[in-house]
Amino acid sequence: MTSIIHPTPGALREKMRLHHRHLLWELPLIYRGESALVKRVKQRVAGSKAREPQAVAFEVSTAASEGGSKYDEKLLQNYVPLYVMLPLGVVTADNVFEGGEKLEKQLKDLRAAGIDGVMVDVWWGIIEAKGPKQYDWSAYRSLFELVNRCDLKIQAIMSFHQCGGNVGDVVDIPIPQWVRDIGETDPDIFYTNRSGNRNEEYLSLGVDHQPLFGGRTAIEMYSDYMKSFRENMADFLEAGQIIDIEVGCGAAGELRYPSYPETQGWVFPGIGEFQCYDKYLKAEFKEAAKNAGHPEWELPDDAGTYNDKPDSTEFFKQNGTYLTEKGKFFLTWYSNKLLMHGDNILDEANKAFVGCKVKLAAKVSGLHWWYKHHSHAAELTAGYYNLKDRDGYRPAARILSRHHAIMNFTCLEMRDSEQSAEAKSGPQELVQQARSINHIDNLPTQVQVLSGAWREKIEVAGENALSRYDAEGYNQILLNARPNGVSKSGPPKLRMFGVTYLRLYDELFEEKNFNLFKTFVRKMHADQDYCPDPSKYGHEIGPLERSNPQIPMDDIIDATKPMKPFPWNNQTDMPVDGAGQFGLLGGLINGIKSIFFK
Repeated sequence: MTSIIHPTPGALREKMRLHHRHLLWELPLIYRGESALVKRVKQRVAGSKAREPQAVAFEVSTAASEGGSKYDEKLLQNYVPLYVMLPLGVVTADNVFEGGEKLEKQLKDLRAAGIDGVMVDVWWGIIEAKGPKQYDWSAYRSLFELVNRCDLKIQAIMSFHQCGGNVGDVVDIPIPQWVRDIGETDPDIFYTNRSGNRNEEYLSLGVDHQPLFGGRTAIEMYSDYMKSFRENMADFLEAGQIIDIEVGCGAAGELRYPSYPETQGWVFPGIGEFQCYDKYLKAEFKEAAKNAGHPEWELPDDAGTYNDKPDSTEFFKQNGTYLTEKGKFFLTWYSNKLLMHGDNILDEANKAFVGCKVKLAAKVSGLHWWYKHHSHAAELTAGYYNLKDRDGYRPAARILSRHHAIMNFTCLEMRDSEQSAEAKSGPQELVQQARSINHIDNLPTQVQVLSGAWREKIEVAGENALSRYDAEGYNQILLNARPNGVSKSGPPKLRMFGVTYLRLYDELFEEKNFNLFKTFVRKMHADQDYCPDPSKYGHEIGPLERSNPQIPMDDIIDATKPMKPFPWNNQTDMPVDGAGQFGLLGGLINGIKSIFFK
């Protein structure tokens, strides 16, 4: 119980009458920015306190404090921790940490802004560059020590892919040279399109169980790497500084095929290409087709090229190949291979970190272009077999549930209105996947991506796809982090486990950008102070348990059935600019409440 001093009832009525008059006069300050408004209101509050008459005290039970921070215990249950992604090359390709004073200052500024931690790529191509099982973690240990001094938590990505060739890649960090050397004599270890172009960004899942790498399979290499990370970062793990291990499962660290590589000429909004024409996956498909009684079936030859539009191809056009028996068989095989790939890597990650107080996670890509086309072509080429009557994301959530892992989903900041009509994009529908299947046929709505994960009883996290410094982007992230808004009576029904902001660039620290970012952090925390103890907002991390038994394929396929999505508000009730559910007046009221009842 915390004692709060309040004025006597008569004084309170007079005080509120005067404040109402002053606040109506100061309403135009909203248009001059939050800082001007808050400054003026704080001056009023300070002046009132200085002149306050004799008061009486009474008890309220809504506040708690820790180390100087104050919380409303019920609102604290709405807290969503916020992390910031570090620069891609924070450790150089030569395995050197060049953080220096600049990075330390930026991290301290971020900590002062209230963020909970940072996310960082831990590149396979850097750590195991010298040869098989020759790991050098020294530069990353120096980085982690700096992060620790700045009192920030760490989300570590096991990055088994190449940096360079994807949107936003500003440095080049290839996979280990000794692995690429094997590709010189056996180029089929890499993903391959129908034209025979190889993609060295990530090893083909066709070699997951092929002992081509000094007697090790690809899965065994990933497993050994993660075990070495645990051994060499044991002190950070035991101290609870590393709280999340995100396992890279494909291109850009995402569970997908590299279907739209800029290095091979892809430009938005091209449909991409299937990536299963290496000899290993070709052989697996032929064996699967033979077992299905169709030895004559081949991999698609009518799906177009990277920059085609769906309707210009036989495969994706209206009533195209993708709807035939042969097309459905291929798409099921293609997507299932990706799911099994993720399942295998996550199983090894679970073995490596079992018993550690960490969460596992895997990232699912937000392919929003052509989402509103009947074929969902860009999703299909990437391995997400998602159609109006088939959920392509809940099976991945079911796989993650086996390993007690979090689904991390991208493009949280995007809105339909910001996208080109030509691309038939639907980022909001993709995040929510709450569109109607077919109004004419009166079929039920399709389950949303995040709803699908929550229905599988796993935690959901998210991140923005592109850097944003504007209120619209922040508000969209806030909406998706708490789809039904803040609950004033305890934990909300729906709440993300965490959000990662991309990325730490110098532009973020420009005065205007950083001021708005600090407001964003505060709103992610439901207007509460930074809370160092996750258990206080229901996110206590216990020892990682061993994975559950493997899920039968029939049960995974069962997760493709559409389900009704959870309800989703149209806009956040905690906007950074006061332009939320109740407009500018609502923003004003929220600002006043945050000062009076902080």
